[in-house]
Amino acid sequence: MKHKINKIAVLTSGGDAPGMNAAIRAVVRSCAYHQIECVGVYRGYEGLIEGDFKPLNARSVKNIINRGGTFLKSARSKGFRTKEGRVQAYKNLKENNIDALVAIGGDGTFTGAIVFNEEHNFPIVGLPGTIDNDINGTDYTIGYDTALNTVVEAIDKIRDTANSHNRLFLVEVMGRDAGDIALNAGIGAGAEEILIPEQDMGRERLVASLKRSKASGKSSSIVVVAEGDQIGKNIFGLAEYIREHLTAYECKVTVLGHIQRGGTPSCYDRVLASRLGVGAVDALLNGERNIMIGVVHNKVTSIDFKESLKGANKIDKDLIRVADITSV
Repeated sequence: MKHKINKIAVLTSGGDAPGMNAAIRAVVRSCAYHQIECVGVYRGYEGLIEGDFKPLNARSVKNIINRGGTFLKSARSKGFRTKEGRVQAYKNLKENNIDALVAIGGDGTFTGAIVFNEEHNFPIVGLPGTIDNDINGTDYTIGYDTALNTVVEAIDKIRDTANSHNRLFLVEVMGRDAGDIALNAGIGAGAEEILIPEQDMGRERLVASLKRSKASGKSSSIVVVAEGDQIGKNIFGLAEYIREHLTAYECKVTVLGHIQRGGTPSCYDRVLASRLGVGAVDALLNGERNIMIGVVHNKVTSIDFKESLKGANKIDKDLIRVADITSV
């Protein structure tokens, strides 16, 4: 028996990602299309606990599809990790006659959604919003494509300096547990080496590879390092090791940091977010709950929340081969 949906809340949680605004917009306008109410929750799960709600309509989300970040704000909520906090969140939802929730975020957001549903049996649908592309059950996450383009643009600029001064640059990109950004951006930017957590290259092998590159005539090099790579204690320690064992280059470090999260979302991320936002409302109206909406082989699909957390999509070994071949 389907639970009738009259009002849907939407929130963004965890780290922001370009395209979140486009996803919010799609949820709100899909609700308007189906003539049901929509409520925005500010500051993620913390806003659920504090009852920080605001009614949204089709005009509330005008001119946000091109904006990075999230106009609903985001936060990591310590209160929602407690049973008392989740009880208060449920109470606020019921008092505001909200029938279902769309949660946009990553693995932490989905973990919270799973626990909340187990305790209160409340319908939730998730949208994968994270630049890391580390969610199972979708080929791409909202924000990933934009982050890639941001990284490639930054590395292109760094290469100008590297070429001008015969320098070796270590460029750290986001990816604590997943090397998707490093691998794809590294290939796109023509990096000489790419270090990712899924593949332990080893410091000695890295230096040997850089020596071969120097001997082959390369006057400068770019090494892209995922922040989760364990080849050294950190990227600065790795730079020191290289300086000790490779004096042919002047070694510099650039940490791109949160610049990767910001900026105008790409067309791909806007379209992806729009498709997933519409898919989330469709799923709730069809009686589905406790699922994530993703895209697989360019088709909108769904997966159980728990399945989405069973590990990220495995790194593409063909891409690793491409990186090895094109970096000679």
